[in-house]
Amino acid sequence: MTETPDWSPDWSLVIHGGAGSIERHRLTAAQDSGARAGLAHALDTGSAILSDGGSAVDAVEAAVRVLEEDPHFNAGRGAAFARDGSIELDAAIMDGHTRAAGSVAGITATRSPVGLARRVMEASPHVLLSGAGAEIFAREQGLAAAEPGWFATDERRRQLDELLARNADAFDVDMKYGTVGAVARDRAGHLAAATSTGGVTGKRWGRIGDSPLIGAGTHADDRSSAVSCTGSGEFFIRIGVGHEIAARIRLAGDTPQVAADTVMAEVQALGGTGGVIVTGPAGEALWSFTTPGMYRARATAAGLREVAIYGDE
Repeated sequence: MTETPDWSPDWSLVIHGGAGSIERHRLTAAQDSGARAGLAHALDTGSAILSDGGSAVDAVEAAVRVLEEDPHFNAGRGAAFARDGSIELDAAIMDGHTRAAGSVAGITATRSPVGLARRVMEASPHVLLSGAGAEIFAREQGLAAAEPGWFATDERRRQLDELLARNADAFDVDMKYGTVGAVARDRAGHLAAATSTGGVTGKRWGRIGDSPLIGAGTHADDRSSAVSCTGSGEFFIRIGVGHEIAARIRLAGDTPQVAADTVMAEVQALGGTGGVIVTGPAGEALWSFTTPGMYRARATAAGLREVAIYGDE
């Protein structure tokens, strides 16, 4: 991929809605237009915060919250079903200025997982909370909850039924939906990243992927980059993709695009697929993916605004 040379030094925002077997013949017209509308709404929501001088942390949380409410994506409402028919949600957020972070895994009732992750970051002494304990904390913090049926959609149920009918494993499924995330640089020069997911259809045994793991699926550091990942989580964990990209920028002198492309090539070499979105201290707004498509969008203070799905866009 070619790096755009004239990034704005003011603010930038990149969002994603997952990477996978996303090709024109695999999406209906309604799925295509619905996903684009959701990406555009999230992009405009985060951009409005940044253009008004708001923080990168506020922008990424707001953008991800929009996508959590949109059933076109695998996060919040529309999340994937586990093999037992439950829905377990993971999310993370990180402030690149302070390197404070919060994340949650295996939650089942809090309506906005990314909102709960931020509360973990700001109102607890911890970084990662899981399961019942995370839900207790959410109730203590007064966060909105939802019944299990609110998260469920017919399309996600169809995916699970299809997988069970074939007695297939979790990763042997139509991967055209995915994790959501956002990265941003604000006018003060600070970076932030946030990610939210329902995991993979048919997951078992309390499986947790890379999304809530700081340094793997979510990472932000003002000295280098903000990164949100989507794809084969087990491979992203093994490589520590978010931190690896940051380290290549800060210590090896790579540009953000070169770092992202290099690390994604390493993921692919190990047998994984997926994508990343990245922003850096200079306001870079970029992505790198090894799949046929990736739901993605970006905007900058310089006037760039782009929404795309397929690899040839």
